[in-house]
Amino acid sequence: MTDPLAILYADAHIAVVDKPAGVIVHESRLAGAETDTLVARVRAELGRPAWLAHRLDRATSGCLLLGLDRALMASLGAGFMERQVDKRYLAVVRGWPEPEGVIDHPLDGGPGKPDRRPAITRYRVLACAGLPIAVPPHPSARYALLECQPETGRFRQIRRHLKHIHHHLVGDTSHGDGRHNRVFRQLGIHRMLLHAWRLSFLHPVTGARLSVTAPPTGEFARALAILGCTLPP
Repeated sequence: MTDPLAILYADAHIAVVDKPAGVIVHESRLAGAETDTLVARVRAELGRPAWLAHRLDRATSGCLLLGLDRALMASLGAGFMERQVDKRYLAVVRGWPEPEGVIDHPLDGGPGKPDRRPAITRYRVLACAGLPIAVPPHPSARYALLECQPETGRFRQIRRHLKHIHHHLVGDTSHGDGRHNRVFRQLGIHRMLLHAWRLSFLHPVTGARLSVTAPPTGEFARALAILGCTLPP
């Protein structure tokens, strides 16, 4: 039996849920026969149809917006296309980056989509920490907690951009650094440390701007405690 979803916001038209890490958002060819999807859970818990307004990787947790009225989906999608949606992610990375920066690096669209398109991610450092654990050739390990703000929505954008600046996302088995992933597994942290923290968008019916926050929980919260990192208000 799965735990109930945390519904962060819901009305007659939309819902924002706190997606657990490890849950796939919808059925797909890559998911195979897997049916325990985020969309299926939302439909079961709310007792009504629901459609994704955007997507999160299986390993990413946090704020996910869904429409509860199919007629509104075009409006929700346009908000993302027109960059009216402000998405803020928390990411734990190896090393200590510059206090803030802009990663402007084109990305392809993933497998079978080789064309590279513009991709921009802004970040700022929220906290830096060190662990007295050797990661050869260094006698100790450095980590940072970042707030990442993607301005575009490319395939695995944040994960690939962090690799591009050599501050790999901890726990990312595709684009991360295996040495640092092993450090956190030894500490009992087995997930990718990327969390959709805050989501701000225009309500498709009222036009009011809504801001929703998903506090880190579970292994992500434990990782922050291990590093001694606290979040700003």
